[in-house]
Amino acid sequence: MATFSDLVTSVRSNLQAYTLRQDRITYLANAISASATAITVGSSSNLAKGVIEIDDELIWIDNFDKASATMNAIPGGFGRGYMGTTAATHSQYAPVTLAPTFPRQMIKQAINDTINSFYPQLWGVGSTTFTFNASQTTYAMPADTETILYASWQTTGSSLEWLPINRWRGDSFANTTAFPTGNTINLYENIQPGRTVQVFYSKQASPLVNNSDVFTTVTGLPSTCEDVVIYGACYRLLSFIDPGRINLTSAEADLNNSKIPAGAGTNASRYVFALYQQRLNEEALKLADKNPIRLHYTR
Repeated sequence: MATFSDLVTSVRSNLQAYTLRQDRITYLANAISASATAITVGSSSNLAKGVIEIDDELIWIDNFDKASATMNAIPGGFGRGYMGTTAATHSQYAPVTLAPTFPRQMIKQAINDTINSFYPQLWGVGSTTFTFNASQTTYAMPADTETILYASWQTTGSSLEWLPINRWRGDSFANTTAFPTGNTINLYENIQPGRTVQVFYSKQASPLVNNSDVFTTVTGLPSTCEDVVIYGACYRLLSFIDPGRINLTSAEADLNNSKIPAGAGTNASRYVFALYQQRLNEEALKLADKNPIRLHYTR
C-alpha cells in the first residue's frame, strides 16, 4: 500500500515528465542538526544563493563557499524552516535539491487539497457498534458521520447471523448537549435487548499528515483511488508553470521558451485535469455500486 511519501514521489515523477525539467541535486556531506546554518554538500557545482530543499525542509541560503562546498543559511530562524516548513535534523547523504521546481511541501498540500475535494463524489466507509437497549431508541454516531449506509444486528445462536435493520433514521442535527458528536441514529426495529448493532456510514476522506501514513488506512479510500490523487495534485501544480516564467528575462529563459512555449503548463494542466475527471467518475461509480442506496423506513 502506498504511503504519503510514495504519493509525493509519484507526483514529482509525473511533474518532471510533463515539464521536461530535472532539478539539480547533490547530497549532504555530513549530518546537520535542526539549528545548524553551515551546510556542506558533496558537490560544489551549481551552488547559488536561494532556496534549497533537504527532505521536507526548505532552507534559504544567503551565501556559499565553492572551495569548501559549504552553503550558509541565514541565521536567526529565518533561513532554516523557510516558508513554514519545519527545521529538522538531516542525515549524511540526504538529497539536497537546489531551487526545487515543486517543493515537497507544495506537493503534499496539493495531495491533501485533492483528497479534501473528493466528497461527495468519493468518500470513505466507517463503522461503529453498540449494544441495543430495549428502552432506548437513539444512539450516538461518530462525529465524522456524513450519511448512514447500512445497519444490522447480530442474532443469538451459533450461526452468528446479522439481520438487516429496515426501520431507522439518521440525524446529523442532534442535540449536542445530549449527544456531543451531533450525529445519531434512531432505531425503530424489534431487536433483541443486549444484542450488538453495527452501523456503516460514509465519511469524508481524511488528509495525510506523516510521510509514513498509509493511504488506505488514513484516508479510508480504496487503493484504486491513488492514481486519482496523483492526477489531481499534478493538474493543480502544473497550472503554476506558466505564471512562474512571466518575470524571467534572460538568455536562459529565451532558450527555455524555444523548447517549452508559453502556455505549455496550462495545456498540460488541462490534459491532466481531463484524466483526473475521468478517473474520479470511474471511482465514484464503483463506490456507488459497492454501496448502493438501501431503502429504509422512518416514523
